Amino acid sequence: MIPWLTLTTDLPVPETVFSEMVRVRRDLHRHPELSWDEHRTADVLQTELGELGLTSRRVGGTGVVVDLPGPEGVPRVALRADTDALPVQEETGLAFSSVNDGVMHACGHDGHSSMLLGAAALLRRGPLPAPVRLIWQPAEEQATGARALIEGGCLEDVGLIFGGHIDRRYDAGQLVVTDGPVNASTDTFAIELRGRAGHGARPHEAVDTVVIGSALVMALQTIVSREINPAHPAVLSVGIFQAGQAPNIIAGQARLEGTLRTQDPAVREQLRQAVVRIAESVGAQQGARVSVSLTEGTPPLKNAPGPTSIARSAAVEIVGLDRVVPLACANMGGDDFAFFLRHVPGCYIRFGARPPGGEDCPAHSGRFDFDETALATGAAWFVAVARRGAEALAAQHPGP
Repeated sequence: MIPWLTLTTDLPVPETVFSEMVRVRRDLHRHPELSWDEHRTADVLQTELGELGLTSRRVGGTGVVVDLPGPEGVPRVALRADTDALPVQEETGLAFSSVNDGVMHACGHDGHSSMLLGAAALLRRGPLPAPVRLIWQPAEEQATGARALIEGGCLEDVGLIFGGHIDRRYDAGQLVVTDGPVNASTDTFAIELRGRAGHGARPHEAVDTVVIGSALVMALQTIVSREINPAHPAVLSVGIFQAGQAPNIIAGQARLEGTLRTQDPAVREQLRQAVVRIAESVGAQQGARVSVSLTEGTPPLKNAPGPTSIARSAAVEIVGLDRVVPLACANMGGDDFAFFLRHVPGCYIRFGARPPGGEDCPAHSGRFDFDETALATGAAWFVAVARRGAEALAAQHPGP
């Protein structure tokens, strides 16, 4: 357990800190805000930080950053939490359910924000072996928040960065630490098909984009099954197929949209090229004009060995060796924390949050909730990894 804390409960943080985290989490859960609309969320966080005696600043409009002092000449350790909610209608029946219709914290970002606030309450007591920067990042769900904060300078003088995500696939009290790939890239594609509309009774006079689009959906599925090395996880899913306006009219236009996921940069490029090649080939074969657009999402998220070792040792310190586990399987979800890792070495972990006997409710579901004891585990890990990371940076940059 953490030697510099006075424990008053079985949890790895003082009871007063835990109760405050629960209070803030439930307030944020009741008032969720979508990406780039997190104004109330940022106001709440800044108010809470002010009551802790900490000075915060806004970055990127709705991002919140706090700097905790440490020795001069030593790079900072950064800790990151995300703050935005999702366009999901809540179905949990919780007493603190969302009051914003069609908006919900269905991914645990209310928990992440509260964890980091709890860590701030503990880290402010200092002294720290290196300066620490706390980052509450907006717009993770749109994969645009991290880049905006990087452009706003939040990684200046940062030598290591750590973050994590609540995960109901693991028990509350477990910490999931894995070296190497832990999240996938999240590119999207859109394919416009232009054929020739006609009467449903005379298909020979038309170029049917419903038939062409259907053939294209099936052809796209052969990319992963027949072109990608099965040793490398990859996903291609078509999520939108729009065509037609009436049952007796052959559609002259269609639109397909989908997502591409992989953990390997080379496979990522292979997927992108294959989508364009196959779409153009199927269109040409069937006599349709084809336009393909690709939108770059998050890169694969890969933990570096050194920071992962720090993250794992901090996790063992908090929950014990038997409750620190690796990812059970490849995770094909994305997270824009990956953009931070393009600039600074770091590690991204998972906070187990499945309640005992809890029903299966995946993230991004209207039924999503988590065991709030995960808040204590997450906050304690943030504190431990900040100190261990700071010690590592201080050892690399000894003072005069």
